[in-house]
Amino acid sequence: MKATQQLKDEHEGIKIMLRILEQVCRQLEAAGNLNKGHFEGILEFLSVFVDRCHHGKEEELLFPALIAAGVPKEGPVAVLLHEHEMGRNYVKAMSQAHAAYLAEDGSSSEDIVQNARDYIALLKDHIEKENKVLFVTADSRLSEKTQNRLFEGFETIEAERIGVGRHEEFHDLLEKLSGIYLNSKASGSGIHS
Repeated sequence: MKATQQLKDEHEGIKIMLRILEQVCRQLEAAGNLNKGHFEGILEFLSVFVDRCHHGKEEELLFPALIAAGVPKEGPVAVLLHEHEMGRNYVKAMSQAHAAYLAEDGSSSEDIVQNARDYIALLKDHIEKENKVLFVTADSRLSEKTQNRLFEGFETIEAERIGVGRHEEFHDLLEKLSGIYLNSKASGSGIHS
């Protein structure tokens, strides 16, 4: 498997979680309640799987390989790095709003929804840029040997960042929450290596 294909597959799982998060926001707005365990699972998925693992693979291995292959650092790579940072800020704001919600702060529901929706919009656009531009560029500029080396590095990052068995736990979380919020299974969610 190409390294870029692994990242595309992970994007599919991330898009499912974004759909789940949107449904959680709708439920929070309509009924005023939020399942604590579900939302904490979503936040963990976003901070650990999306940011530490998936974005870690891009920031530490893919982006430097692209820069070495002649892709300008100031161009698409800089934009994507900035978007990663924006995403971290939205997840942090959602976490803080969730803590306030648990402390029964009445305005926190609006903060959760606003930050979640901003994050969803950011990530949907970000994923499209990567899938349709960045990964196409990577596939045309990076040799098979480089792709293989990246793939091996991705596996190392995954083992170090999320640990053995966590990938499967995140897949199970997607399955569970898809069944609850999307009335579907997340089969083919793309987060398995």
